Amino acid sequence: MAYVITNSCVSCGSCESGCPVEAISAGDTQYVIDASLCVDCGACADTCPVSAIIQG
Repeated sequence: MAYVITNSCVSCGSCESGCPVEAISAGDTQYVIDASLCVDCGACADTCPVSAIIQG
């Protein structure tokens, strides 16, 4: 199951640079994860300073 970014996202960008498969991009109001590219590694969740990324 792919990771998702919750509304707690502060748009800092740390998750985007931490994703090894480039599945994360800036959305209109917060960063988003492309579930078709996500490999469930958890690297993004480890880099998020506000714990806004969870397994969906």
